[in-house]
Amino acid sequence: MAVPPEAKEGLRLVYAGEPDAAATIFRKMQQEQPEHPLGHLLEANAAWWKIYCTSLEIRWNLIDAFKRGKRAEDEDFFRLTQHSITLAEQQIARKDSAEMRLYAGMGYALEARLRALRDERRATARAGVKAREHLLRAVELDPHQADAFAGLGLYNYYVDTLSWAVRVLRFFMGIPGGNKADGMRQLEVAMRDGVLTAVEARFYLAKTLRNNEQNYTRGAELLEPLVAQYPRNPVFHLLLGDMHRKAGHNEEAARHFREATRLASGNSFCSTGVRQVAAQAMASLAKKN
Repeated sequence: MAVPPEAKEGLRLVYAGEPDAAATIFRKMQQEQPEHPLGHLLEANAAWWKIYCTSLEIRWNLIDAFKRGKRAEDEDFFRLTQHSITLAEQQIARKDSAEMRLYAGMGYALEARLRALRDERRATARAGVKAREHLLRAVELDPHQADAFAGLGLYNYYVDTLSWAVRVLRFFMGIPGGNKADGMRQLEVAMRDGVLTAVEARFYLAKTLRNNEQNYTRGAELLEPLVAQYPRNPVFHLLLGDMHRKAGHNEEAARHFREATRLASGNSFCSTGVRQVAAQAMASLAKKN
């Protein structure tokens, strides 16, 4: 799949910890191609990383974004995801294609992320199912559409690991099942071969290994290339530090927490939250010593 160079540059800025600069590029893409969904989709993705970073906390001895209430800026996020979905589906109605199916699926997947963070379970499920439908069709049309496997992998893994109570809800809502092992393999495909989703697939696979598999060493191995490639993103340092903290590598953990704090003291888009979480994590390390 051909991705314009400005999209790649914008994504680089997102992962470098500069989502506002990236959003400027994505808005220019929208102006130049108002009927194309990619600019809107990528701006929503940039907004998601800001939401994620400002929602970080330590809960259950893990650094992550777990839950937050509704906020006014959420409507801008949903406007972007819905517009990208609408544009993609309009093109699909004219002529079905793997590319537009991918964009529609990614739009629904982004919506599902924020719905889940707001604990809107039914809305999360509906968006997740729609994402799955589009992404499966993308792979049917183009078996080499590696980016589609990021969303499919997350769906397969997490639907297969739902709690009993949520499985009951899944049954009554008619939500398709998943397969944990398939999900892990699909995330690895997207991480290796994806154009738009390689970084996200690596990040979420590392978090899955930490949160659900308690495989902290492998999680750290997956995150280290992100820190090396995007050394100024405090989020990547925080999560890598947390991997090392959980693995008992306290010196490495402290080094990354200090670096996250240093970066957040500059122009980080979520500096206060990063500093607070890093300070709590450092305090937990001090208690171990």
